[in-house]
Amino acid sequence: MNILITTIFDYPHEGGLSSHITTLKKGLISRGHTVDVLSFSQLPPLKKKMLAQAPGFLLNKMKQGSGQLFNDKQRQKILAGSIKSLNKHYDVINAQDIFATLASIESGIPTVQTVHGYYSFEAVSRGALLPDSEEDLTIRELERKAYRSAAKVVTVDQRIKDYIHHLAHIEAETIKNFIDVTAFKPESAKREQTRQAFQIPLHKKMLFVPRRMTEKNGVIYPLLALPEVLETYEDTVLVYAGTGEQLTRLKETAARLKLTDSVLFIGSVPFENMHNLYEASDIVLIPSVHSHGVEEATSISALEAMSCRSPVIASAIGGLKEIIVDGEDGILVEEKNTKALAQSVLTVLHDPQFASALASKARLKMESEYSHLSAAKRFEIAYNEVL
Repeated sequence: MNILITTIFDYPHEGGLSSHITTLKKGLISRGHTVDVLSFSQLPPLKKKMLAQAPGFLLNKMKQGSGQLFNDKQRQKILAGSIKSLNKHYDVINAQDIFATLASIESGIPTVQTVHGYYSFEAVSRGALLPDSEEDLTIRELERKAYRSAAKVVTVDQRIKDYIHHLAHIEAETIKNFIDVTAFKPESAKREQTRQAFQIPLHKKMLFVPRRMTEKNGVIYPLLALPEVLETYEDTVLVYAGTGEQLTRLKETAARLKLTDSVLFIGSVPFENMHNLYEASDIVLIPSVHSHGVEEATSISALEAMSCRSPVIASAIGGLKEIIVDGEDGILVEEKNTKALAQSVLTVLHDPQFASALASKARLKMESEYSHLSAAKRFEIAYNEVL
């Protein structure tokens, strides 16, 4: 079938949603389908700037949140027009956010919505909206409308399914996040090359945080845990890959704690290069926290790291608890508990056999339960249900 994936966000971009689209597209194509992506990146540049971005920026200067809502609605409007003008027949649309859903259903093409998180809560968490403001309440209502308007709703974890049932009184289907286990596989031969490319000393222990710099991703906590790790393993470097509003805070904290020589910020890394960094790491940290009602979903970063056979230490919240069996294929720690985080890091560094056992079992789990090929088959079934 001909499938169109839509989103009001840029694609490709940094983050799990973009990885989801890329990997789903690959899986669907392998099953013989034609798949196109229409995102904010493909929309006319002048329209984007004049009708959405510039007015949204100015409105936010006047009232926090008003520009966010205006920008999102304008993106929806532009996307809807672009879908209608496409000179190609599509059997189904898979929208990746609420505004893309509302834009897609205007075309009359059956629309399946994939829900990756809690739209309004996440906007509040990153400071784009004020909690319980007029804009926040409006977006919650638009969420409800989108979920009820879609021909079918798919969520990436059980908690989001429960949230949608509570908000919109509909039954969604859960298809857990997934990865391309052939792309994210152990390749130890590239470890030295990757370390050299990013100027990470070969003799140092590398703790890797592959996270967008947002509050809900808890990126501050590995930094706060680092001094205790350095007391035992002084040749340790904490590496962050990502950008976001917490970056300035992280750099200021590193300077205040006199950790700048032990922390490296490498910025946004292309999707196709991430597996090399996982492979070059001694431990991957996923330190997510509760933030304004938002919990980590089935973290794609965690899945990718586990597939690359890298030991993972993660917060015991949300979808992370669905992925990891503590002490068997990864380690779960209490969120925001820097002492527990540091002690878990030290445990893994101190016992290479334990680290290897965790990583090996994690890889086996990814192969058996989180392959993009089996997920693509389930999405294919979902699409056929709405035709």
